[in-house]
Amino acid sequence: MRRRLLTDMSARNVSGRLSGVFYGWWLVGLSSFMLALMSLTVFRGLGTMLVALERQFGWSRTALSGAFSLARVEGAILGPIEGVLVDRVGTRRMVLIGYILMGLGFVWLSQIETLGQMGLLSWLDSSLRFLPFSSVDESLIHFYASFVLTTLGSGLGGWLALIAMINNWFNRKRSMAMAMSMSGIQFGGFLVPAFALAIERLGLDSVALGIGLFLLVIIGPVTKVIRTRPEDMGLTPDGIPPDARRSDASATAQDEEPDFTAIQALKTPAFWMLTIAQVASSVAIVTLALHLAPKLTDTGMTLTEAGLVDSAYTLVALPTMFVSGYFADRLPKILLIAFFLFVQATGILIIALFDSVLMAYVFALLYGIGFGGRIPLTTAIRGEYFGRKAFATIMGISQLPMNVAMIFAPLFAGYMFDTTGSYVVPFTTFAVLSYLGAFLMLFVKKPKAPLGTAAERTTTP
Repeated sequence: MRRRLLTDMSARNVSGRLSGVFYGWWLVGLSSFMLALMSLTVFRGLGTMLVALERQFGWSRTALSGAFSLARVEGAILGPIEGVLVDRVGTRRMVLIGYILMGLGFVWLSQIETLGQMGLLSWLDSSLRFLPFSSVDESLIHFYASFVLTTLGSGLGGWLALIAMINNWFNRKRSMAMAMSMSGIQFGGFLVPAFALAIERLGLDSVALGIGLFLLVIIGPVTKVIRTRPEDMGLTPDGIPPDARRSDASATAQDEEPDFTAIQALKTPAFWMLTIAQVASSVAIVTLALHLAPKLTDTGMTLTEAGLVDSAYTLVALPTMFVSGYFADRLPKILLIAFFLFVQATGILIIALFDSVLMAYVFALLYGIGFGGRIPLTTAIRGEYFGRKAFATIMGISQLPMNVAMIFAPLFAGYMFDTTGSYVVPFTTFAVLSYLGAFLMLFVKKPKAPLGTAAERTTTP
């Protein structure tokens, strides 16, 4: 029995360095690929789908934004639960469940017109006499339901599950590893023009069906190579052997993590200040994901040209993520986050006030720098401040107020456009909020490690 255990441990260590590369970096690449798929389908491609649905069904932008807000209600309710599940169940199972739900959601989306014409909901209403479906567009109801299923899947097995895994695998190089993983969000943006072109040529139904089937086919092989923690393979974070860690006295304090529980994190000012600052900036990002393409097509751009603006800020954001990840492992993250939030806010203000093609690309430059630099750092700093033990739970709880704000932000933008014919008021509001978030970040301080943790023992005389 002992010989088998030693053999298994040896095999894990060998497999932990495929071709001499620490296994954690392979997981970074895998996470980037999976986040690219999620980014294109439930984030960066939303505006393109909104335009396609508006043209196909004639729905108002308020009605279309309602689906996104309904999904945020779901996220607000389930966000903390999703974090607990990731910490308890592990990334592998959550990714499997999540991407299956995403695939089924897109298959459903591909059939909403057909299902709406069948009149099943109206038949149920007339038969049961208490369902309020007789006076509504059934295709819209099916769109809402398919979108909620898709976002449920992305919540369970998408960004949070994958980033929690990366947080477990890295310590000293956490910011760079997270930046590389989250680069998938930007790579998804590169696919938006092709996504838009495919919808224009083939129709949303065919594209949605293809995406759904693709997700269902690949998720099995993907989850076979996922490992939630390096300890599952007999490894340690960053791939540094324990003996090397002990011999490097200068890095001991850095390697010893605070490991806050969720309750302990909630009692720190840093948790709430980081959450408020992220809410202030994230409501703009999610609203632009939905309303940027409609805003640009309103100025005379084609859907494909609007996708090129999206790709332009993606082209800027991608290298910015790597630059911010490199410097964040060496410089104070707080100052870097504040800088990127300020640049992001300036870009949003420009797209709010100007309608020319030139200013659209100025927006893309500034927004790409701010958006790309901010994303990995606001996540990595929580790993640095609160450790690995309850990272997903802490992130899930912090997403509760963010999801609540996201319920109203896209609806606010859609309503203001439907009533004023312009996005000036909502986009300006989001720019101001991002400026306030940048200012607040300057006052965030790292919390003291809770009593009894390894980090506390190393800093206590």
